[in-house]
Amino acid sequence: MAKIKLLTDSASDIPDSDLEQYGIELLSIPIAVDGVGYFERKSFSVEEWYPILQNSQEIPVTSKVPERDFLEGYQRAFDEGYTDVIAVTISSTGSGTYDSAVMARDSFYEQNPAAKETFAIHPVDSRNYTIGYGCAVIQAAKMAQEGKAVEEILAYLADWFDCLEIFLGMYTLEYVKKSGRVSGLSAFVGEALGLRPILAMVEGKSTTIDKVRGDKNVVPSIFEAYKKNCADKSAPVAILYGTDKESAQELADMVEKETGVKAPLYQAGAAVSINSGPRVIALACRGKKRT
Repeated sequence: MAKIKLLTDSASDIPDSDLEQYGIELLSIPIAVDGVGYFERKSFSVEEWYPILQNSQEIPVTSKVPERDFLEGYQRAFDEGYTDVIAVTISSTGSGTYDSAVMARDSFYEQNPAAKETFAIHPVDSRNYTIGYGCAVIQAAKMAQEGKAVEEILAYLADWFDCLEIFLGMYTLEYVKKSGRVSGLSAFVGEALGLRPILAMVEGKSTTIDKVRGDKNVVPSIFEAYKKNCADKSAPVAILYGTDKESAQELADMVEKETGVKAPLYQAGAAVSINSGPRVIALACRGKKRT
């Protein structure tokens, strides 16, 4: 009988409670802050991260999860009697973490050639970010606990990632200015006009779909993007926030009133907030299937 392990990286923003409940293993993304090295969710909790971010002199920098960490994770799963490991990673367009997962698989079989007959490793590129793939990992782990076949779980993940869309709003341009994502002048003008960018994150790419004036219009703009682009209003929705849980709850209430779907709230970690800033809000949903 198959015994399936779900493994992912810390950019998935899966809460500790879900990691424990569903037996998901989380590998930490390395982060450098003002010359000091950290490991996300090991060196600090999500709550402890925000003071580090706000007090940093330079924009923090993330690195890919090392190949050795995946290799050790695969070895643990093999030693514990698992038949399959599904390793879901942050988009390969924004990180080398997926490449680490693939290279570690090859290294594992070089070191354990006999394991090919009894132990399968399935690296999966989520092609997206944060809880957009984190919520899918949670669902996949639930399916594994229910005894679903690995083929069914992989098919679910592929289908979700072919449809996944994330709509994200930022309340400041300070952090994208620091990271070089926009020019200093563009950020200054945007701040002076009170503009708040709304982004669509699809297939690992971010596109500005709206610029609203003032904080109060961020949540309504994300909600309108959800109504326009969500292909199945009965499908699960996940909502992400940084330090502003109140606005996230406001968005969740709007979704529930519109569709009856209760959207869980998740707190953003370093991968999103480094560029968006502490006050960020996002919604992940099922859009139209892409080919």
